[in-house]
Formats: sequence, structure tokens, C-alpha cells
Amino acid sequence: MSGVLHPPESVYNLIPKEEVHTQKPPMYMSKFRPLVVLEKKSTKDAMRTMGPAKVEVPSPDKYLKKHSKEPKLPEKTQCSKEVRHIYTTRKPAVPARTDNPPMVMHTKRDFIKTTTLVPMKPQPTFVDTKKGHKQRLENSGLVPKYIKKKDYGEVPEYLLQRSEEEQRAQEEYDNFVKEQKEQGAMKHLSDEERQAVVEGLKKSWDEVHHEYQGLSLVIDTLSKKAHKARLEVAMKQLENDINLFERFKSIYIPITRT
Repeated sequence: MSGVLHPPESVYNLIPKEEVHTQKPPMYMSKFRPLVVLEKKSTKDAMRTMGPAKVEVPSPDKYLKKHSKEPKLPEKTQCSKEVRHIYTTRKPAVPARTDNPPMVMHTKRDFIKTTTLVPMKPQPTFVDTKKGHKQRLENSGLVPKYIKKKDYGEVPEYLLQRSEEEQRAQEEYDNFVKEQKEQGAMKHLSDEERQAVVEGLKKSWDEVHHEYQGLSLVIDTLSKKAHKARLEVAMKQLENDINLFERFKSIYIPITRT
């Protein structure tokens, strides 16, 4: 037997079969097809056809002449002639020397004399750069304009008020000392006593200052902060007392009675 395969034999294969014909659906046709064809024909360019475009052949009588393609100026009209006549009108003649000038307003001021007698003075300037840039001297700050003030050289009002207050305080202190002296409650310090008091105050200040210098660098507790504040207040009070005793030569102190 050969190697060719044959379908299995069957009785049903002997029965003739009917041929089945498949019917295809009708081809689709757009309803806008006629419009598209008409539009394509109407917009078709002339040079897209085979051969040159069909144009009208020029007539032999209409041949080109010389300067026929050059631009031509518009024709002259009556309006243009009138405008030209306006611009070409002659100006009036120069008046003669004997003609009288028109009547105008006259003035007695002699401008030539005023300009020659009072010439304009140039504003003072100064050069501030090596390229020659100039500025007005008045606005530069170099002119002492402050001396032109009304209150220049006068004592300011606040200084007068301060001196009056100091004088009033001194008078009140003198009156109080006089009253206390009359009552026998004040004692006058001599120069030696006053100097001894000043030396004692300075010694006390040195002691407080030495204690202040011995404080620790890091002050992080409330007790250390309070101690430092007390030392600062004490030094400040001693400095005020020293200045008071050194400033006033005549000092009265109250007498303590037991």
C-alpha cells in the first residue's frame, strides 16, 4: 500500500449533495456620492488636465507697444490745478523803508539797556568727578547755609529750661539746709571729713567690685542672679554717693540724736 491517505468509505458518500450558493449583500453606496463627484469636477484646476489650459488666443491687432506696461500717472483734474495754484502763489513784497509799520502796542522799556546793565550771573558750580561732572554749589552742602537761620548762635530752649531746673533745685536744697541748720539738725562737714568720707566710699566700692569680679562665669541659678543684681545696685549707689561728695564742697549731714 502507498502512503496516500484516503477518506473512509461510507454509503452516505454515494448520495449526491445539493450545491449551496451564498448570496452576497448589495455593495454600499453613499447618498452623497453625486455631490462629491460634482464638487470635484467644479474645483478641478485647469492645469491639472492633460496638456495646457484652454485660453483665449490674443488677437493680432492687440500687440504690445512701447511703454505699454509702465505705470501711468492719474489724469489732471480741476481740483489738483487749484491746489497747485494755492502753493505757487507769490508772497507779499518786502515793505519799503518809507512805509509806516502797522500800529501795535508800544512800551517805554529799553530792552537793550536792561540787558547790558544787568547781565545774568552764572550759578556757582563745582566739579565732583574727574570727567568734569558739575553740580550746583548751593545744593552740595559745602555752603554754610545754616548760619542764615534766625536762631543761629542762640542757646537752645531745652538747655535754658535745664539750667533753670538745676538752679531751682539748688535753691530748694539751700533753703532746706538753712532751715535744718537753724533748727540744729544739720552738721557742716569740713574738707578733711568730706575727704575721709570719700575715701571710705571708694574703699567700700573696691570691696564690692572685688566680690563682683569673683562671681562665677556661668550664672544659671536664681540665687546667683540675685546676688549679682545686689552687687550691681550697691556699686551704683556708691558711685552716686562718691560723685555727690566730690561735686559739692559744702555738705551738711543730718545729726542723729539718741
